[in-house]
Order: sequence, then structure tokens, then C-alpha cells
Amino acid sequence: MKTRWALSAALLAVASAGAHAQDDAAAGIAKFREMLADGNPAELFEMKGQELWTQKRGPKNASLEKCDLGLGPGVVKGAFVQLPKYFADTQRVQDLEMRLITCMETLQGFNAADIMKTAWGKGEMANLTALATWVGAESKGMRFNLSQAHESERTMYEVGKRLFFQRAGTHDFSCATCHGTDDKRIRLQDLPNLTKNPGDGVGFAAWPAYRISNGQMWSMQLRLNDCYRQQRFPEPKFGSDVTTALSVYMGVNAKGAESIVPALKR
Repeated sequence: MKTRWALSAALLAVASAGAHAQDDAAAGIAKFREMLADGNPAELFEMKGQELWTQKRGPKNASLEKCDLGLGPGVVKGAFVQLPKYFADTQRVQDLEMRLITCMETLQGFNAADIMKTAWGKGEMANLTALATWVGAESKGMRFNLSQAHESERTMYEVGKRLFFQRAGTHDFSCATCHGTDDKRIRLQDLPNLTKNPGDGVGFAAWPAYRISNGQMWSMQLRLNDCYRQQRFPEPKFGSDVTTALSVYMGVNAKGAESIVPALKR
């Protein structure tokens, strides 16, 4: 009996030490991000995006200053925390990136299909990421409040919810495998539960974000593409209804959460 109790105590001690080590690691990561926050490299992308917004470019030699992101032509502040949403002119629910592409095509004369085929971080796709970073930063500190007034917005939410829990691929994963319950971690980092409001600046409220590990600025669409890659799914095409629907699902669930875009990520 004494041996059994001693073994149990030892196992508890090991588990406690492991949990303590994980807590220390998580705190260290948080401290590292805090130290970098004042010099967040995302600010460079933000500055570039602001310049691109007012710069006359494209076949029509026009700026994006008349772009309607949902609050009226040229209104940027507050737009990010209401996206994705339904737009009557395209008759589609659009996220920030797809709405910016619509403006680049209609106002500046760029070819939307060509932009969407461009590799991540190259050419106009790189410009698109910078624009999304600046637009997102203009709503920093504001609370998410995505609309569900239009039937298409409600449909996208339901589609996103089903996609979130869809298990498939070689490993039978789903988004919910990592983000469907509380208190999960991977590589000593907390995984937010995205089936509900995970809190300020977590999950949906943190992208676009600068990835410290690879020195790249990642948009929400790229983040979702990489999630699919890690699940061993085929990666969605840029502008896919899949990424839009998932963004609607997470965005609606994040109602009231404060945006910290552009954030810092591992």
C-alpha cells in the first residue's frame, strides 16, 4: 500500500512539475511578445498599407480613398470589426481582403483574378496584405460586432460552423480538434476555444498578425490556409467561400472582443 501511495505521489509531482513548466513557458512567450510590442515589425506593413490607400495606381491611375468597406466610401475606422459582411454591389459576403480586391478592381482597374492567383507575399498580394494590415490597425481597440441581419450572412455562419467541425483528411482532423474545447495547448502555446468568445485579442481578433518565427505578415486567409495544411486538407483557393464562412463563424462568436490587430504571433 505504501508503495502504491508513493508511486501516486511521484506521478502527481511529475504532473505538477510539467504543468508548472508549461505555465512558465507560456508566461515567457507572453513576456517576449510584450517586449517586442513597442517595435512590432507589423508597423512597417501598416505604413505601407496607408501609403497604398492614397496612392494613385493601376490602369485607372486612381487611389482607394473612395473604397466602401461597409461604412460608406472612404470610411476606414471601425470597418474591420464588422467584417466579413454582405455587400449589395457584389451580392456576396466578403471578408476584408476580398472587399479590398473588389475596390482595387473597380476603382483602380486591377484584374481581381490575377491578384487572387498571385503567390502569398508577392506582387499585388503583398500589397493586399499591407492594405489589410493598415485597415485592421485603424480599428485597433474596437469591439467586434459582425452583422447577421442579411440571410447570406446567417447562411455563411451556419456553413462556417459545419466546416469548423468537419472531420476529414488523412488524420481525421477538424478545426475543432485544436480549437473546440478549453485548456488545450500545442508547442507550449494556448489554443483558444473558437466555438465561443475566446476573449480580447485572441483568435479572430488578432489577425492580420506578424509571425516572429518566419518574419512574415499573415492575413486571416493565410492563417486559415495554413490551418488546413496542418490538417492535411487541400488548401482553399484565395477568396474561397470556405475561408469566408469560417471567418464569419469565428467573427460572430468573437462579438464584443477587442481587436489588437496587428498582433504578434509565434
